[in-house]
Amino acid sequence: KAPIDPFTRESCKPSASQGVPLGGMGSGSISRGFRGEFRQWQIIPGICEASPVMANQFSIFISRDGGNKNFASVLAPGQHEGLGKAGDQGISSWGWNLSGQHSTYHALFPRAWTIYDGEPDPELKISCRQISPFIPHNYRESSLPTAVFVYTLVNTGRERAKVSLLFTWANSIGGISQLSGDHVNEPFIGEDGVSGVLLHHKTAKGNPPVTFAIAACETQNVSVTVLPCFGLSEGSRVTAKDMWGRMVKDGQFDRENFNSGRSIPSSPGETACAAVSASAWVEPHGKCTVAFALAWSSPKVKFLKGSSYHRRYTKFYGTSERAAQDLVHDALTNYKRWEEDIEIWQNPILNDPRLPEWYKFTLFNELYFLVAGGTVWIDSESSTSNMRNDQHQLVEVENTDVIVTDAKVDGRQDAVIEHTTDSSGVEDEDEAVIANCSSKNESVVPPTKRYSNCSLHPFKMLDPQNENDDVGRFLYLEGVEYIMWCTYDVHFYASFALLELFPKIELNIQRDFAKAVLSEDGRKVKFLAEGNCGIRKVYRDFAATGDMSFGVDVWPAVRTAMEYMEQFDKDNDGLIENDGFPDQTYDAWTVHGVSAYCGCLWLSALQAAAAMAFELGDRSFAEKCKRNFLRAKQSFEEKLWNGSYFNYDSGSSSNSKSIQADQLAGQWYTASSGLPSLFDDFKIKSALMKIYDYNVMKVKGGRMGAVNGMHPNGKVDESCMQSREIWSGVTYGVAATMILAGMEEEAFTTAEGIFIAGWSEEGYGYWFQTPEGWTIDGHFRSLIYMRPLSIWGMQYALSLPKAILEAPKINVMDRIDISPGSGKSSHNETGVRKIAKKASCLGNSVFHCAC
Repeated sequence: KAPIDPFTRESCKPSASQGVPLGGMGSGSISRGFRGEFRQWQIIPGICEASPVMANQFSIFISRDGGNKNFASVLAPGQHEGLGKAGDQGISSWGWNLSGQHSTYHALFPRAWTIYDGEPDPELKISCRQISPFIPHNYRESSLPTAVFVYTLVNTGRERAKVSLLFTWANSIGGISQLSGDHVNEPFIGEDGVSGVLLHHKTAKGNPPVTFAIAACETQNVSVTVLPCFGLSEGSRVTAKDMWGRMVKDGQFDRENFNSGRSIPSSPGETACAAVSASAWVEPHGKCTVAFALAWSSPKVKFLKGSSYHRRYTKFYGTSERAAQDLVHDALTNYKRWEEDIEIWQNPILNDPRLPEWYKFTLFNELYFLVAGGTVWIDSESSTSNMRNDQHQLVEVENTDVIVTDAKVDGRQDAVIEHTTDSSGVEDEDEAVIANCSSKNESVVPPTKRYSNCSLHPFKMLDPQNENDDVGRFLYLEGVEYIMWCTYDVHFYASFALLELFPKIELNIQRDFAKAVLSEDGRKVKFLAEGNCGIRKVYRDFAATGDMSFGVDVWPAVRTAMEYMEQFDKDNDGLIENDGFPDQTYDAWTVHGVSAYCGCLWLSALQAAAAMAFELGDRSFAEKCKRNFLRAKQSFEEKLWNGSYFNYDSGSSSNSKSIQADQLAGQWYTASSGLPSLFDDFKIKSALMKIYDYNVMKVKGGRMGAVNGMHPNGKVDESCMQSREIWSGVTYGVAATMILAGMEEEAFTTAEGIFIAGWSEEGYGYWFQTPEGWTIDGHFRSLIYMRPLSIWGMQYALSLPKAILEAPKINVMDRIDISPGSGKSSHNETGVRKIAKKASCLGNSVFHCAC
């Protein structure tokens, strides 16, 4: 089965029930709907269980002095399947008394607030604040699988109230996993008043186990009790109905329950649930705070083909599943500091009067994908220890071989000396470099180039100059429906969020891809749409971070990719040509000859490679790239510029003159990198205004985003599925390009269309599940998708990094002199060797290849 099927179009509307997801990045995720339900379970990589587990709820029980005012209700609206069954012993026997008509939900990732207005007690105001440890530049706590729920209770009545809050949780990772049996619950009393229940879940199909912890914090005014185990069926020793009746009567459980020990393992078909109660008295006109926490510990992440690694958080909490207890403890004792750090990060943007209100909260809420996008964050040490076994697991494909190619590149085209081995062994015990990351359109990978003197293990992080630089390895899915990790053509757009907030993660993803470029997987696979691609955007990160060791690390791959791509310049005009099939990120949109999208990206790649080569001392290659750039730019403008915009391609098809929204993607990248513009200001602004007037404003008055293709007669390009779609991430990218060109008003109008269609109350209900794209009639494709993270490209454009703003007045391209006859170049440049000595992890071996 293909991991992606863009041709099966969804015709129904999304559930419109999502909210801010729980936890940090890369340790599995659980989303929480705005009605309070826990849903969208992604504990096992590549598997998403969308349906909520309805036993997981917060509930409240209120009694007042005199006993004449009693209230009990689940804190979620009372509509769900099975509710009201006569004699039911499960959750339909609970008090689902909340209408929710006047309650409100507020989301600003990574926090959310639920305000219960006059329900269920009209004299008690209840609010719940949800906090997760997503803290930019904090590479420890941002990896923690935990979340906190802080309830604030305000008594507006004249009588004091006894209030008990209840947190119930099923021993489940979504779907029917709760019924598989052998699950065990266990109460605990921890330090600093943190007490609760551990729920040990035995997963099916050999997947690693998961342990949940639910807990509350006992204080001078708050008493915590637990019910370690109850069931949802009549045969259970304690049923859900029994548990609810006890809470209605007493508002708490027996303290002796803490001494009950581990429960008997559940039987197949039986659901084992647990409950934590926190009770407090709230005086008339008084206020009380009650804090709960949820954590899940799944120290090993196992991929479907058998590879297993330790998650990032185990670096700090160890590999025991019981780490869940420590996680809830630390969450309940540290959440106030987390909130302070989150506010320090967010307030400058939230308080900026120049920015539209819709933009501020959309900017932060689109970050949900870094938690809910199937992210995996592993500890680098565990990845190296598994390398040899993982390689053999990865190559177990019937009747196929993994080819490891040694290539020596000397700057002359086609001067490649190859040596191959099959999957039965790797010569000289040197292991193949196999990356976990994918490039969707990649059918041909540049020849492998490996360096025999390098003492590093192939999967060892290339950077860690010190302990603080070792941030592990990070993967995120292209989309929950498109099961491919770090898909590079989409990462091109989404990576602005990582570069801005977690730059060390971004640099390590680039290092992984650099290693992938220098390896070849010879196995045959079937592509939905075949194509070739190469590295396109490493220089931006090099320029923005000023990290010279990163530049040294990735330069061999950058140069190899650039030299490899030269073969696609069929007429020697400096430009690569498309071959009449969809060989780029628009993988269903055919291109003929020179194209605006690929050609513009190629121009930016030539310029970036020239600048990077110059900075690293590879002067002759810098000259070569500059010379090719000047030739290619002239050809690009001659073949595609029509006086107001760049044609879609240089072919003669019915859509060759279409206005492509993404025609200046290369200019976006170039401007973001602090490099000179690819074209003069007139051409850039003219093309952007054409896109704005046609692709944006002629589609529902600019209230849906930018359609990918538009004919010059003002009709949408219907030549293929993708030409007629509006892509949320591309629209944000176009808006970022407009900002960089000084067109802020048009930029925010363009991007606001995505907000209106996707996030506003009048839109389609895509919140916290932004799809890849939608059509004018509202059909969407691929919910929960990576590319909309490119809204951070807008923020990047509004606040360019210091390294780019303070770049030398004379741009780097003007500093590259083209000397006569400088056609050859070598990795053995003196300047490169000098810089390489500073990169202790690689030494000089990178540049010591025979040429």
